[in-house]
Amino acid sequence: MGTCASPSQATRWLVENGPRELELLFRAIVYHPAAPILIADDDRNYLDASAGAGKILGIPRDKIIGCRMDDFAPPSFRPRISELWRAFLEEGEQEGTLQLTGPDGEPRDVEYTAKGNVLPVRHILILRDKTATSSKNEQAEKNRIPSWVQDYALFLIDVKGRVVAWYSGAERIYGYGGDEVLGQHVSFLYPREDTLSFRLQEELKRGANEGHFGNECWHVKKDGSRFWANVITMALKDENGELQGFARVVRDFSERHERDEKLRRSRAHIRPIPAESTIAGIVSGEYDRTPEVNDTFLQLVGYSREDFASGRVRWPDLTPPEYSGLDELAHEEGLRFGACTPYEKELLRKDGTRVPVLVATAVLKISPFRWITFVQDLRERDLPESVEDEEVEVEHQFEEIVGSSAPLKRIMRQVELVAPTDANVLILGETGTGKELIARAIHRLSSRRDRPFVTLNCAAIPTGLLESELFGYERGAFTGALGQKIGRFEMAHYGTLFLDEVGDIPLDLQPKLLRALQEKAFERLGGTRTIPIDVRLVAATNRNLTQMMGDKLFRSDLYYRLKVFPITTPPLRDHPEDIPILARHFTQKYAREMNKQIGKIPPDTMRALVVWPWPGNVRELENFIERSVILSRGPTLRAPLAEIRPDAMEPSGNSTLAQMEREHIIRVLREMNGVVSKAATRLGLPRTTLSAMMKKLGISRQDL
Repeated sequence: MGTCASPSQATRWLVENGPRELELLFRAIVYHPAAPILIADDDRNYLDASAGAGKILGIPRDKIIGCRMDDFAPPSFRPRISELWRAFLEEGEQEGTLQLTGPDGEPRDVEYTAKGNVLPVRHILILRDKTATSSKNEQAEKNRIPSWVQDYALFLIDVKGRVVAWYSGAERIYGYGGDEVLGQHVSFLYPREDTLSFRLQEELKRGANEGHFGNECWHVKKDGSRFWANVITMALKDENGELQGFARVVRDFSERHERDEKLRRSRAHIRPIPAESTIAGIVSGEYDRTPEVNDTFLQLVGYSREDFASGRVRWPDLTPPEYSGLDELAHEEGLRFGACTPYEKELLRKDGTRVPVLVATAVLKISPFRWITFVQDLRERDLPESVEDEEVEVEHQFEEIVGSSAPLKRIMRQVELVAPTDANVLILGETGTGKELIARAIHRLSSRRDRPFVTLNCAAIPTGLLESELFGYERGAFTGALGQKIGRFEMAHYGTLFLDEVGDIPLDLQPKLLRALQEKAFERLGGTRTIPIDVRLVAATNRNLTQMMGDKLFRSDLYYRLKVFPITTPPLRDHPEDIPILARHFTQKYAREMNKQIGKIPPDTMRALVVWPWPGNVRELENFIERSVILSRGPTLRAPLAEIRPDAMEPSGNSTLAQMEREHIIRVLREMNGVVSKAATRLGLPRTTLSAMMKKLGISRQDL
């Protein structure tokens, strides 16, 4: 089997450039698993390998890259490898046994499964040590190759969601040939539902804004059977930053899904962490290499900085094998959500002893894969545990955050881990997802909780006044400066400064902000005296800062200074199980404010609320409930369900993301009688942002 790609002019860029980007995404997925996975070309050269491959072959994964399969086989077996490989290239799939040299230098039998052309001239081999399996069925089951690493569906889709390239792994997993899928909208791979088309367009829009997007859901094969799909989608943009389409990797997680849920439940049973606990270490790396570690982490594990810089010690080497499942789950959560839920494990010290830790990893860049991990030392925690095996709920001052879903708990755990440090935090997420609430929670859980929490919405301040708002000014600094003014940095001294909509900071002001963060000092506008500051910075944005860096609208050095620890707030459609809780909360809140007694929400209303995708997230839901309370005259909530019927925002089959956005904005503007400020509130956007979007999309009064 080979590659099927659409020959049309419109998709030429994707077909020519997409496979290269798709391969980088594929490598970010493959490098981590404990299962031994190898990527090879037609000449049997290894192009990449998983951490598990390094262990079975006895050398680090980067030493495997560039070698040939023959290099790991005894000379007497190499002619057999050539025969097997020729047959594999003709057939596209193969299973069998190889004789390879192990870490001890002795030859041993290794079973393998090979799949051809997951990308053009890119084949995968999954290995299993045959000598590790005995005659016992239980041991054989334990060592079998998991289904989720045996094959990968890789394909390319255009900005409208239509398939333009379909590779052999996708043919094997879904059962469709390339000629059957090219030009079709990707929705044909999903079970039918009322809001499917809109939901898929929202996912692509999210991938375009955030750079990549991950989720898990049911997919449908050609024969009608379903499988639980893990889907990673990455936006592809040309050298000018224009969106050209998307690269997608799909794996069959049907078997793994239940295992991951068990791991999540077991991970939730953790003992309370003392409030005075601090971060023991910060580690940053690319793939499995860890060139950046802080002194505290080195003391924790007993290694030298040279051990890590030289590559003698790699991140997987520090983890006992029994924690590989938790590590893999954390890696998958990082690919899907940008960061994992903090979890407990042990690290292996240089002297062979173990140290209990709490770790959380955030993904800094998907391609090539870069990450940062925060490590908390748990050795001082009380050892006795409760005799009742009871899940510990997150309780630390999250009273403003309503919900109990797994995505919210993940965010709360991340907040608990990073709050005691002074690390800068960048909160990412769509508008209306509660980024300021997360910032306040970080402040309340930090040692600065009794100091000021100062906020500034960078999009709400006119460009010319933002510098004086941040840094203040001296008397006479400019016309009208009749007295001295204290800026937000100075107001937040010893406390926390929250910069909302940080992506709206003008480019010419960014160097001064960077200098203030680096040197912990600044000068007021018109002043000459350097003022020292001790400020913990938390920033937030719903904009794609990575894209802005490519467009030269945001400095890369400032971006990485802000993104020491990123937290991504999930959109409401990712945790719909919280909608009933939020609906009841907002109903009680506004009924109390309006002196109304509303005690019931009809079942059909609640079902409609849960089904609706809420593009404006929690803010849109809150506004909708407020209107509903206003309309309600009795003890039962009366909601205008016509606004959230499934066809209210159903796009046409040929709609682009920009057309969808334009139609939605026009519809909201009409409902608000053309008042831009009211429409912006309804959409959960700053008025200036909505005005800019209207200009970009060509929306005028005539359209209303």
